[in-house]
Amino acid sequence: MDRQMDNSRRLGLATGLSAGQCQLLMSLLLLLTRVQPGTGVERIHYLPQLSKDTLAGRLTQSTFTLEQPLGQFDGHNISDVDTIWLVVALSNATQSFTAPQTNQDIPAPASFSQTGYYLTMRASRALYQRGQASSQLRVLRVGNDTHCQPTKPGCNHPLPGPGPYRVKFLVMNDKGPVAETEWSNDTRLQQAQELRAVGGPQSPGTVVIIAILSVLLALLLTALLAVLIYTCFNSCRSTSLSGPEKTESVRTYTTHLTFSAPAEGSS
Repeated sequence: MDRQMDNSRRLGLATGLSAGQCQLLMSLLLLLTRVQPGTGVERIHYLPQLSKDTLAGRLTQSTFTLEQPLGQFDGHNISDVDTIWLVVALSNATQSFTAPQTNQDIPAPASFSQTGYYLTMRASRALYQRGQASSQLRVLRVGNDTHCQPTKPGCNHPLPGPGPYRVKFLVMNDKGPVAETEWSNDTRLQQAQELRAVGGPQSPGTVVIIAILSVLLALLLTALLAVLIYTCFNSCRSTSLSGPEKTESVRTYTTHLTFSAPAEGSS
């Protein structure tokens, strides 16, 4: 920086500029070092990063957790009424990102599949002041709101895929963008583990065990099938057809011995 100021003084003296004009030239050079070429948006040299705290859910399948950018928005061009947005983008969409010029142009999560980026987590610099209580957990969980409508600007909707994602903070007022930070490094979300077959050749012992178990299983199934067939066959044979019973009557005859009385007058 001192080298640039010295070069400005030499340039001013060489071109015959006065001391006041040289001071004005140096001020312009200092301003240009903080402004992106061709945009008029102040560049804040801050790199958003994942939370350093050991948290459950620091990275999930649809969310990730950032450190809060405490004290990064104290520049003279930023006021307390300016809005600070978090820009969430796919890594391959950061080059095509165009900052919205009005609040009506804020892209919502519903347009993420077409644009590759959206704005979320609206805040003000009062929420990112230094000197916050150390006992408070100061993090931002991206994609944590499962109830908001993705068509609504600012909705913190769950992220749709593993990424990779990159984020940055963008400061806006009624006239358009005011300042922005650097893009973060790539962030990849967790992915569901898939069941995969164990590859590679099997050892001879494993092959023998698998063969023995297969034979035993086949014998067991055969035995169960034989028992089932035998049981069904016996049940069919022992079942008789029912019909009307015949009732037979047995007559009992009693034999009586008959004795004839002797005739009278017989000798």
